Amino acid sequence: MPSSAPSALSAEIAATAARLVVEEGLEYGPAKQRALKLLGQRGLPARDLPDNDLLEAEVRAYLELFCADTQPLELAALREVALHWMEQLAEFRPHLSGAVWRGTATRLNDVHLQLYCDDSKAAEIALLNAGIGYDVGSTRSPNGRTIDVLSLAQPCATLNESVTVHLSILDHDDLRGALKRDAHGRSARGDAAALRQLMTKDAR
Repeated sequence: MPSSAPSALSAEIAATAARLVVEEGLEYGPAKQRALKLLGQRGLPARDLPDNDLLEAEVRAYLELFCADTQPLELAALREVALHWMEQLAEFRPHLSGAVWRGTATRLNDVHLQLYCDDSKAAEIALLNAGIGYDVGSTRSPNGRTIDVLSLAQPCATLNESVTVHLSILDHDDLRGALKRDAHGRSARGDAAALRQLMTKDAR
């Protein structure tokens, strides 16, 4: 947790970045950098940048104020897409992360699944065998390694458009410690059972 209250400038950056996250679907890092440019604060010391907890709080506040009528339905649709693929790829120990897991996603967000595989090519082979098209990219894993990301499009009738699903390919050993909770008791990812619990809770 932060040791002191955020500065007025940090709060302003967080509020601006939150609007970009919701309205343009930006990830937190790019949203902060874009907010700096919009506010004319390039080269700002890192200590004045809002942390992700502050930014997420601003995102939730923005959603409640401006998107209360639409965001819950959009989030539910994205979680249905995520659960579909988690069930399809159950053998690869899928875990949902990002805005769809944290509950701040809108229709502009993609679905991010992390697969913990014994064989790094097994998930790719499974998609090929099922005749499912995908693109291959890369990203950095939590421990700094370059990993493959398989991206595919999933039609979503509720949203009347396709949703992009990203499958990050991690080693089985990476699952150890992946479910550690932060200072607020929250996990950065969850498996299908945890996602079902969230969906049941939201449906009440």
